[in-house]
Amino acid sequence: MNKISYFFIDDVIWTFRDIAREKPASIFENGFMKMLKDNHDKYGLTVQLNLFYATDVYYGNDFFNLSEMPDCYKDEFQANKDWLTLAFHARQEFPDYPYVNASYEDVYEDFKLIEKEVLRFAGEGLFSDVLCTHWLPMSKAACRAVVDCGIRIDSPSAGVTREYEGDMSVLPYGHAARLLHNRQPETKLFCREGADPRLATSVCGYNHVTQEEYDSTHARNCSVPDKELDLRHRQLCTDGLCLNLISPEAIKERTNKLADNNAEYIGFATHEQYFYPHYFAYQPDTHEKFEAMAKTAHDRGYRFITYREMK
Repeated sequence: MNKISYFFIDDVIWTFRDIAREKPASIFENGFMKMLKDNHDKYGLTVQLNLFYATDVYYGNDFFNLSEMPDCYKDEFQANKDWLTLAFHARQEFPDYPYVNASYEDVYEDFKLIEKEVLRFAGEGLFSDVLCTHWLPMSKAACRAVVDCGIRIDSPSAGVTREYEGDMSVLPYGHAARLLHNRQPETKLFCREGADPRLATSVCGYNHVTQEEYDSTHARNCSVPDKELDLRHRQLCTDGLCLNLISPEAIKERTNKLADNNAEYIGFATHEQYFYPHYFAYQPDTHEKFEAMAKTAHDRGYRFITYREMK
């Protein structure tokens, strides 16, 4: 059996801000990037960084966007593109669910904004055609836009859906407003099994698969074909293996359990901000979590792949 793993990191922007401002001799002198490179060198880790275009006012008025990233590291990005790839995520961190009711034009513009800067500072061949948008849900128009931008695989939500009946209290964090603003016919609620209880009821859009469709692709290197758009939906993260949500011990345990059950594919994810001490939810064991993920998968015979090998 060809045993493979995939790893992506959402919400990436602070790392590029720090590189742009500190101007290290190498991008791998940056602590976050060094952590990735160390695990690549030891365990063959590959990673997709899902980028915001800009920082958000939520963290103060210290603004940065990707147009400020210098192009002097292009040769180094090119030299590492066999394991390091960059991708579209969203314009910025807030609001939540930025694309659940979005227009074609808005999504196309945001995508091209990030793609343009990546091509400028990192060069050709690093920008991914596998997509995980911020909070996942996209409108049908948004899905058309990303397909027209070259995306072939996206990460959907999954589970039992139901209609929203007007009770705003069923959704946390003001998410009912996100559901209602410019609401599209495909926007619904779904049950997020095994999630934080506060997110047990969540918002979904066009890129949503049934529980049966999810189960049919579970721990396999395959996807659910879209019946109308030239797009395939697949869960990029397996069994809640999002590193910032679980302990290093749980990472090892869940990975070993999947390996014991002969999983063909194990997907891992995390979010950039938990690495940073100034973040309110900083996780000082981030290095340990990365090592637990990469070493356990490697030791169980899994080979990390890039987006080019996704099915």
